[in-house]
Amino acid sequence: MENNKEVFSTVHHLIERCKDGAKGYKTASEDVEDKDLKDLFRKYAVQRDSMITELQDQLHKMGHTDDESSSLEGTVHRAWIDIKSALSSKDRHRVLAECERGEDYAVKSYQEALNKNLPGNLKPIVEQQYNDIKNAHDHIRSLRDASKGA
Repeated sequence: MENNKEVFSTVHHLIERCKDGAKGYKTASEDVEDKDLKDLFRKYAVQRDSMITELQDQLHKMGHTDDESSSLEGTVHRAWIDIKSALSSKDRHRVLAECERGEDYAVKSYQEALNKNLPGNLKPIVEQQYNDIKNAHDHIRSLRDASKGA
């Protein structure tokens, strides 16, 4: 990357996507009735919290901090907005479709980050997190597909 400002901006964007996912999955885990989904969503919420910590640690090592206030005042990305209405419908397929939609955005954000020239220790961390998010996305998609006929 040409400058630190672009690195910080990229990492901050990934942190925000992870915060969106953590909040979306936390909401879903609290409101979904299917125990298997409740447990899975809790697992993914914890996973995203861990990713946030890891990315914030990398920013700190570069002498920068994540601006926590923006996420506290901001709203969750629109990709997760419909999770509440899907949950209220009690429709497993719809809930999984909304989760997958949120994951689509996270996957895209990580792909864009990986197309940049990330410095040193940051690139393998972003690659690992991308793989974790892609695996979560694919798992959610397979559950969604399996729920079509249910």
